[in-house]
Amino acid sequence: MLSFNWPWLFLALPLPLFVYFLIPAKQTMQSQVFAPSLMMLAEQRQIGAQKPSIVLYILMALAWFCLVTAAARPVYVGEPKPIIETDRNMMLAVDISGSMSEEDMAVRGRLINRLQAVKVVLTDFIAKRKGDRLGLILFGSKAYIQTPLTFDLQTLEQLLNESAIGLAGKQTAIGDAIGLGVKRLQSLPESNRVLIFLTDGQNTSGEIDPIQAAKLAQQAGVKIYTIGIGADELVVQGFFGPRRVNPSRDLDEKTLTEVADLTGGQYFRARNLEELNQIYSFLDDLEAIESDKQVIRPEKSLFHYVLAFALGLATVIFMIQQRWLNKLIDITSPNKEKARV
Repeated sequence: MLSFNWPWLFLALPLPLFVYFLIPAKQTMQSQVFAPSLMMLAEQRQIGAQKPSIVLYILMALAWFCLVTAAARPVYVGEPKPIIETDRNMMLAVDISGSMSEEDMAVRGRLINRLQAVKVVLTDFIAKRKGDRLGLILFGSKAYIQTPLTFDLQTLEQLLNESAIGLAGKQTAIGDAIGLGVKRLQSLPESNRVLIFLTDGQNTSGEIDPIQAAKLAQQAGVKIYTIGIGADELVVQGFFGPRRVNPSRDLDEKTLTEVADLTGGQYFRARNLEELNQIYSFLDDLEAIESDKQVIRPEKSLFHYVLAFALGLATVIFMIQQRWLNKLIDITSPNKEKARV
């Protein structure tokens, strides 16, 4: 629908009529008196015949109408669109220690390492979190805030995809990563504070014990969902032929389960890409996005189109007037030459 920000400006439309009828015409006095002649009378008749046409007055009226309309700031108001708002704060903690380079995840029959599998699944998970504020923690021997809590999911996804194994060290500081996530979440207004914690090992570095960090999270009202990633069995080629090994032998499931239970969360086990994908789908349903409560109506400003049309009409009017004046000059110039003679 069409709307105007300042519709009261349309009261200025009859202004030219008021000026024309209410302000008296200025009387001009000639300082010299010229003797009339037949030639001067003929000149006056020719000038009187060259009056502006009704078309010129219509163009002037239309140009004035367009100027007033542009000043009233016309806008096109579109269809209502929902605003997704949840006030949910969620931190993603991703292990990038040296063990995440283990290639025990398969995609289309091709083995990829654990971090690549996490990136594949998290990309889709992040895209579904519209309306939530997400942050990203990367940890190895140390824990770092890669992205603070933000609504800019595209930037967060890009920084996740740019992360590399070993960037934060080769060891695993589970307690420090949990503590950092709690610190970022506890200072915010109380709402659904969630930390999704993914690792493939056990706590081998850092200053905080994972259980102590979980108790701090419990006090701060932070719910932690822990995910242990890594296959249970992998066939490798040895000197005496193929043999089966457990690539997740260092995974501390007991600690991860206790951390989740203390904070009211849940522990998940991801042995392959399909299970990892199912876990994040489950989390998406468990921490579901709230229904839309507000709508907006987008507005598109139109005044510049109307103003451009008014300027175009003004140009046409100027050209018509110039042509009319040129005709007057052409008519009067020979008579003036004769009068001087």
